[in-house]
Amino acid sequence: MDLANSIQIIAILIECAVVVIAVLIATRNNRPYGWLIATTFALFALFDGIRIFFPNGFPRLYSLILFVACSSMLYAMWLMYTETRKSG
Repeated sequence: MDLANSIQIIAILIECAVVVIAVLIATRNNRPYGWLIATTFALFALFDGIRIFFPNGFPRLYSLILFVACSSMLYAMWLMYTETRKSG
């Protein structure tokens, strides 16, 4: 395994850690954007995993995963923005 693959595996593990923390934010702090962040990073981990195991790939699937992940994060950011506007 070369350095690039090792870094990508570490990145997937970090993405999974972000998923766990985001679920904690959603459940313990009762913040719905936690679920959206968890969804985003779970999709990023899936995307990276597919790229590792299927290097010749599925370009349409990659595009769909990235589109859903980015849409999820955009909505999460909107929820955080509106939450800060209410409290400020």
